[in-house]
Amino acid sequence: MLKAGDRAPGFALPDQNGELRTSQEFAGRRYVIYFYSRDNTSGCTRQALSFRELYGEFQELGVPVIGVSRDSVRSHEGFAKKQEIPFPLLSDPETSVLQAYGVWQEKKLYGKVSMGVVRTAYLVGEDGVILKAYPRAKPDTNAGEILSCLREK
Repeated sequence: MLKAGDRAPGFALPDQNGELRTSQEFAGRRYVIYFYSRDNTSGCTRQALSFRELYGEFQELGVPVIGVSRDSVRSHEGFAKKQEIPFPLLSDPETSVLQAYGVWQEKKLYGKVSMGVVRTAYLVGEDGVILKAYPRAKPDTNAGEILSCLREK
């Protein structure tokens, strides 16, 4: 998993509208990139809604928010419409970006071992270096924690 001081890996993935979004469009400004397991699951929905509720404040600070999961563009499209998500949700079915950020890991659930996304968020600086990592982010408080950090800087 990446940590503060590491360079944020580049990305080029489609969003919920099928539009290719790249790390280049966020160069020169701070941004939040968060990784979650699946659309329409309890924790992931709560996390997205938390970012949605605070999105205006992120915009006031000029800080874009980006969500990433393995879900398809179509799944993201439905999820974004249903939950009124105002920020890009990127589709990474091959897990290339998930792996680059170190969030695609072995997980254990009820004794079963499988690969999956460890809910994580990163605050990336204007220079493309990670300012702060939020490993095992809590769905209900993660957006607020990041916003507090941004206000302190």
